[in-house]
Amino acid sequence: MKKLNIKKIFESEISSHILSIDLFLKNNFEDFKNFLNFVIKTLKKGNKIILFGNGGSASDAQHIAAELVVKYKKKRKSIPAIALNTDTSTLTAIGNDFTFNEIFSRQIESIGKPGDIAIGITTSGKSKNILNALKLAKKNKITSVILTKKKYPNKKQIEKISDFILGVPADETARIQELHILVGHLMCAVIDEVF
Repeated sequence: MKKLNIKKIFESEISSHILSIDLFLKNNFEDFKNFLNFVIKTLKKGNKIILFGNGGSASDAQHIAAELVVKYKKKRKSIPAIALNTDTSTLTAIGNDFTFNEIFSRQIESIGKPGDIAIGITTSGKSKNILNALKLAKKNKITSVILTKKKYPNKKQIEKISDFILGVPADETARIQELHILVGHLMCAVIDEVF
């Protein structure tokens, strides 16, 4: 039986995280700044942020929505935000009566309004239910944002359906997820200062 080396795992995971964070710091500021300036203008007009994802990305969507509605670091006005992956009755009804690939697009059709922002979170860049929702959002004049990895697949399709592509510089799912929640926290930190 192989001996467990916790220190090696500890150091390897943290080193990998630091490398991804360093690449993000050096390469993503302009994309993030342009996105955040747009978010601020949108929120000042009274529009909302709609977030959604699967699995760990669903948790990230819910986490970010909660930080926006409640607070991040500072007590400030509540930001209109919702995570579409939290209503089990709606999710299971859509999955049962339509298909799993429509669990987010059906909700976008219901609550999305022109001028809102729809943020689909997918580590792979291939989740059909995320891509379907972003496609519908763009068609309905809702700003569509994909939070994914830098080397995303389906390049032409994603560029066609996304107003903003926020790709983080990592390939391993765990690192991508860590950077996605960092993007969410950075967004919340800026919003804290503005509102």
